[in-house]
Amino acid sequence: MNGEQTLTLGILAATFALFVWGRWRYDVVSVLALLAVVLTGLAPADQAFLGFAHPAVLTVAAVLIISRALQNAGIVDVVVQFVAPLRGRDTLQIAAQTAAVAVLSSFMNNVGALALLLPVALRNAHRGGYPPAKSLMALAFGSLLGGLTTLIGTPPNLIVSLYRQEQTGTAFAMFDFTPVGLAVAAAGVAFLVLVGWRLLPYEARSGEADKPFEIEDYVTEAVVPEESKAANATVYEIEELTDDEVTVIGVIHGDIKRLAPPGYQRIAAGDILILRGNAEALKSSIDAVGLKLAEDRIAMEDLTSKDVDIVEGVVSNNSWMIGRTPISIRLRTVYGVNLIALARRGRRLTDRIGDTTFASGDVVMLQGPKAELSETLATLQVLPLAERDHGIGRPRRLLLAAGIFVAAIALTIAGTLPVHVAFVAAAAALIVTAVVKPDEAYAAIDWPVIVLIGAMFPVGGALESTGTTKLIAESIVGLGTGLEPVWMLLIVFVVTMFVSDVINNNATAILMAPIAVVVAHTLDANPDAFLMAVAIGASCAFLTPIGHQSNALVMEPAGYRFGDYWRVGLPLELLITVVTIPMILLVWPL
Repeated sequence: MNGEQTLTLGILAATFALFVWGRWRYDVVSVLALLAVVLTGLAPADQAFLGFAHPAVLTVAAVLIISRALQNAGIVDVVVQFVAPLRGRDTLQIAAQTAAVAVLSSFMNNVGALALLLPVALRNAHRGGYPPAKSLMALAFGSLLGGLTTLIGTPPNLIVSLYRQEQTGTAFAMFDFTPVGLAVAAAGVAFLVLVGWRLLPYEARSGEADKPFEIEDYVTEAVVPEESKAANATVYEIEELTDDEVTVIGVIHGDIKRLAPPGYQRIAAGDILILRGNAEALKSSIDAVGLKLAEDRIAMEDLTSKDVDIVEGVVSNNSWMIGRTPISIRLRTVYGVNLIALARRGRRLTDRIGDTTFASGDVVMLQGPKAELSETLATLQVLPLAERDHGIGRPRRLLLAAGIFVAAIALTIAGTLPVHVAFVAAAAALIVTAVVKPDEAYAAIDWPVIVLIGAMFPVGGALESTGTTKLIAESIVGLGTGLEPVWMLLIVFVVTMFVSDVINNNATAILMAPIAVVVAHTLDANPDAFLMAVAIGASCAFLTPIGHQSNALVMEPAGYRFGDYWRVGLPLELLITVVTIPMILLVWPL
C-alpha cells in the first residue's frame, strides 16, 4: 500500500465516521470529502466540480420535479380513491397503502411518494381507531422497496447504471432492475403487511401518537381590564411582556373577531385576547400583564373563520426549519402564521414552544390565512396532515402530466434519448405547460442530495485512480479465499446493505459500485450480477431511522423509538437476502 492509498483510505475512513456521527448533514460531509481529495492532490482541481454535471445528478433533479408535477396534477386523488373503500379493515388498508406507495416510488422519488401517502395514512389511522405506528413503518419501508424496480425508482439505481455505462459503454435499461427488484419488493411488502407490524410494540404507545391535538390545554381567552398593561399596547408589546412565552392568536373587539392578528394591532381595554401557551406560561403571563381569565373554554372552531384556518403538518426531513426555533424563524412576522402546538415522538411539548428547536418529523399545528396556508406549508417544507384539495377536477392536467412522463420513459426505453436528457426534457415540458411552476420546481429538488451525489463522484474517482478501490476489493476477495463466486456475491450484498444502514444510500452506491466490479473481475465473474447486488443492497436500509430519509420522516408522527426499526428491519433484510441472491443468479448468471 503506497502513500496515496494510505491517504485515500484515511479520507474515506474520516468521511465514513462523519456520516455515522451525524453532527454535520451528509451534504456538508460530502463537500468536506471532496475538498480533502482535491487539496491533497488525489483529484485534479480543474475537475473538482464535474460531478455536479454527472447525468445521475441531472436525472435525480428531473425526477424530483416530475414527482412534484404529478402531485400537482392530482395523482394522490387516484390513490385516495383506491384506499378509501377499505376503511374499517386495518390489514387491508395497510396493504393497500403500502402497495400504493411502492407503485408510486417505482416511478418517482421515494420520499416524494411517501410524502403523498403520509397524510392519507395518518387520516386513515385516526378514522380507523388504530395508532399510526401500526402502518407508518410499512409505508416508509414500502417506499424504499418500490424504488428497487425501475431505473428511476431510486438514485442508487441510476448511479449503478451510469457507472456500468462508464465501464462498458452501455447503461442498464429502464426495466433491467425489474425482475430482481419486483421479486424483492413483492416479498418485502407481503412481509410488512402480514408480519412486520406485529413485531412492533405500538399498542403501548397508542395513548398520544394516534390522537389529534387537543387545543384546550394550550389556548384560552383573557379580558383586558382598563388597568392592565395590555390596554393600549400592540400585540408585539403584549408578547414581549410575557417574554414571548405566550402568543396572541386572536382578538375580539366588541362583535368583531380577528384571528391571526398582525403584531402592530393595538389592543383596547375591554378587548378579549385569545392566547396560546403552555398552562404554566398562560397562568403566569395573565397575572403579570394584569389580564382577567375568561370562563369560557376555546374550541377548535373558535380559532377558524372563513379567512383563517388551522392545519396540522409534519416537518419534512429537508425542511430548513430544522435546528431553528419558532422565534428565530419569525413565523408570524415573515409568514403570517401562528404556531399553536408542537408534538414530538407522539407527545405534545409543554415547554416554551417559542424556544424549542424544530426537528425532522415534528408534528405542528399552524394557524394562518386560509388562502395562503398551502403555499406557506410548501415554503416551510411542512407536509400537511389535514384534508386538503389535492386537485380533484383536474383530470386534463393529470393526463397531461402522465402523458409527458410516459413519453420520457418511452424515449428512454427506445434508446432515442439517454435517460438524463429525456427526463430533463420532461421536467421542462411540465414547467412550460404550467403543471408545475418554476419556483415549485426549484423547491421540489432535494438540494442536499444533489450536493451529496455531485460531491461524492470525485471522491469515488480518487478511490479508483489511486488504486484504493482495487486494494479494498482484493482485501474482500482475500477474506473469502476459496469461496465460490456466489458467496462473494453474498458478501458484497450484505456489506452494501450494512453500509447503507449507517450512511446515505447514494454515497453507498458511489463507493461500492467500483469495488463490486473489481471483485467480479478478480473472480472472473459477471460484473452485472455484482452491480445489481450493490443497487439492491444500497436501497435496503431498514435497520435504523438514519439509513434513509423515508425512515426518519415517519419516526416522530408514529412515535417510534430507534430500536423499533431493527425489530422489523432485521428479519426484513434477512428475507430480502434470501430472495435477492437466487433472483440475481437467475437473471444475471455469474
